[in-house]
Amino acid sequence: MISQGSLGATRPLDWFHYIALGITVSIAGELPWGGWLQIPILSILWWRLSLLNTTQVLPHFAGGFLFGLAYFVVGLWWIYISLHDIGGMNAALSVAAVVLLSAYMALFFGLACAIAGKLRHTSLTLNCITMAAAWVLMEYLRGQLFTGFPWVGFAEAQVNGPFAAIAPLLGGLGSTFLVVWASMQLSGWRQSLLRATIPVGLSIALMLGLHQLRFTEAVASPISVRLIQGNFEQRLSWNPSAIQQQIRFYSTAIEQQAADLIVTPETAFPWPEKDLPSESLPKLRAFVQASHSNVLLGIIGVVPKANGDLRYSNRALGFSSTRNELYHYDKSHLVPFGEFIPPGFQWFVDAFKVPLSDFARGSMSQPPFQIERLGQNSIGAAITICYEDVFGNELASRIRRSETPVNLLINMTNLAWFGQSQAPSQQLRLSQMRSIETGLPSIRSTNTGITAVIGPNGRVLHQLPQFTQATLSASVQGFAGKTPFVIWGNWPILSLASLLLALAFFKRQRF
Repeated sequence: MISQGSLGATRPLDWFHYIALGITVSIAGELPWGGWLQIPILSILWWRLSLLNTTQVLPHFAGGFLFGLAYFVVGLWWIYISLHDIGGMNAALSVAAVVLLSAYMALFFGLACAIAGKLRHTSLTLNCITMAAAWVLMEYLRGQLFTGFPWVGFAEAQVNGPFAAIAPLLGGLGSTFLVVWASMQLSGWRQSLLRATIPVGLSIALMLGLHQLRFTEAVASPISVRLIQGNFEQRLSWNPSAIQQQIRFYSTAIEQQAADLIVTPETAFPWPEKDLPSESLPKLRAFVQASHSNVLLGIIGVVPKANGDLRYSNRALGFSSTRNELYHYDKSHLVPFGEFIPPGFQWFVDAFKVPLSDFARGSMSQPPFQIERLGQNSIGAAITICYEDVFGNELASRIRRSETPVNLLINMTNLAWFGQSQAPSQQLRLSQMRSIETGLPSIRSTNTGITAVIGPNGRVLHQLPQFTQATLSASVQGFAGKTPFVIWGNWPILSLASLLLALAFFKRQRF
């Protein structure tokens, strides 16, 4: 006979609870203290799952899946804007695309809950570390399978929460582990308030101590930086006269004032390099030579194939007064559908009424851009384009394997695709987490916002308001050194999570 508790996640009232919790946790992540707020709300989720009173997989999976579905629909609704408002896709198909992507993401939440439910034990401590370990492993898989899409994880909200300090040691997944563990600890307050809250309080105190650790240090003198925010509508990117106006704006804005580093957003010049007005790049080179500036320009690059054909790339083109050759960084982690078409999905692209590209993929071992200054040491900058900064382990690997030191992170992006949504603030938090993980400052140059300068501790030092045409001028200090996360990547946290799950399995077999 099946108990009512074992069917708990299939009852309509429980569906509502899990969905409401998913919506609430997602909204909380967008608030100024979101990293703190998510923890007590998540504790309610774990309490609801504990009421199932069963180790059957399906009820736990269903609860985690419904939570995740609501969480991702709210967190990723801006995809609807790019598909419908800008891409011209049918509204119903656009909604379906958001829901299907969210459902796929939610599978990982459901699997984590199912694993923890299957290994459930009478010990709250063991249940806490089991859920945290399962969640971390599923989050890692979410960032790897089918090119990965680890957006709106719990880690990013920790830039405004208690557990960011673990990121230089164990990366964003380390922060995720502590969020899940702490929230599940709090879910046991009914059994013993002290046993539930004291470990969480001690862990937060430990984070205060970890905040004092420094793995990188300032190097050379600060550089002057100008970040240009053009605020051009995405729809204009397919209008030839509007494109020419955009090219003229960025060319003029670059030449208005010298700086050690001038950065434009992704595809500031939205035409292929070979099709640009003949005077565009020579004029920029002349300005660089005369002003001793360094410039990073977002452009559509041209990549020759072995058979003589040409492919295009999403490129950062670098100019330096001390080098004759131009620097190229071609985006290596491409966006499915936007920058390459997955096999079997041509029908989906045909429904999207804007030109899409099948870009060439850049190498994962491209060197950093060298910011040259007269009479001083150069500053090495690791570049990411668009959502590449969501993949912290890849960035850490690039810094670790670089033959020349990396002192600064640069992200060039164009979020005009997503209108007035939470996507810009979400990506800002991603850049903040990358700075915390690496101990290096970040600068972000965006088309519509949020253009910002971020310190090595993840704090936003300067930023421009969104949807304004402006230039952010600032002084940025480069840093040198490597955090443990840069040295080891995700291996320590993944090994720890695997060992804890193995321990939980062994304990469950004996139990």
